[in-house]
Amino acid sequence: CDNMCSFCVVPYTRGRERSRDSHSIVNEAAELFNNGYREVTLLGQNVDSYKWENEITGEKVNFAELLEKVALLNPELRVRFSTSHPKDITDEVLYTMSKHENICNYIHLPAQSGNTRVLEIMNRTYTRDWYMERVDAIRRILGDECGISSDMIAGFCTETEEEHQDTISLMDYVKYDFSYMFMYSERPGTYAAKKFKDDIPEAIKKRRLQEIIQKQKELSWQRNQLDLNKIHKVLIEGISKKSEEQLQGRNSANKVIVFPRESFKPGQYVNVLVTDCTSATLIGRAVEEQEITI
Repeated sequence: CDNMCSFCVVPYTRGRERSRDSHSIVNEAAELFNNGYREVTLLGQNVDSYKWENEITGEKVNFAELLEKVALLNPELRVRFSTSHPKDITDEVLYTMSKHENICNYIHLPAQSGNTRVLEIMNRTYTRDWYMERVDAIRRILGDECGISSDMIAGFCTETEEEHQDTISLMDYVKYDFSYMFMYSERPGTYAAKKFKDDIPEAIKKRRLQEIIQKQKELSWQRNQLDLNKIHKVLIEGISKKSEEQLQGRNSANKVIVFPRESFKPGQYVNVLVTDCTSATLIGRAVEEQEITI
C-alpha cells in the first residue's frame, strides 16, 4: 500500500503497492471459471489505484479496464472487487460497472470518519465533501440499488463529540447497507502511535462505537426494507447456518439471502423473491423470473 494512514500498520508489513500483470489475472479468472467457479474477487488494499504497464510493448491497463476484461470472460462469471479508497474510485470504474450485469453492484468504500479534521490527522487525503461527492456519483451512475459498505473508527485521537456526530450524520447521508465498525486501538510503529496521544477514554470510545453500531442497524434495516417484494438474482453459496432445509447466497449488492432448499445446489443462479428481512439477512423463495407478486 502506498497510502500512509496514520492509524494503519499495513504499509509497514506489506510494503509498497504492486500491480500484477493484467494478462495473468485474466488468465487465472478464465481458468477458475473453466474449473466450475462462478465468482471471482479482484482484491487489493486499494484496487482502484491498480495500474499495470508492459515496459516492452508500452501496453497500459488501469483498474476500470481490468474490471471489464474479467467481466467479458463470461456473463455467468460474477466479478466483485475490494477495497476502494475514496480518493481513487473513478467515474470510469462506475460506468464500467453499469455496463456489465455480472459486475456486482456493490462498493466497499471505507470512510473511517465523517469529519474533515479527523480525516486529515488520519492522513486519509480526502475531505468529508470529497467523500460525499463520490457517494453522489455512485448513486447517480449506479442508482440507489448499489450496495455501499464502510469501515468506521470510533474515538480516534483528539476526536471531539461534535466530530463523532459528523460520523453519524455521514452514515445518515450515505445510508450504508452495512459497515465494519471499530473502537480505535493504537498499533505500534504507526505514525499515530508515534505522534498522537491516544487521549479518548475507553468508556467514551465504547459509547461512541455503540452509537455507530446502533445507527448502522437502523440503516441496514431501512435498506433491507427496500428489497422486499423484489426479485433478486442469487448465486447459491451453500446451506444456511440455521437450517439444513434452507440455502443461502448473495445478490449483486452483496446481501445474504436465505430461501428453501428445494432441489437447488451451490454454484447455481436462482431468482429469489424477497418476502421478509432482518437487519442482516433477506428472506425469500425461489420464483420464475416473470413472477412479480407474492
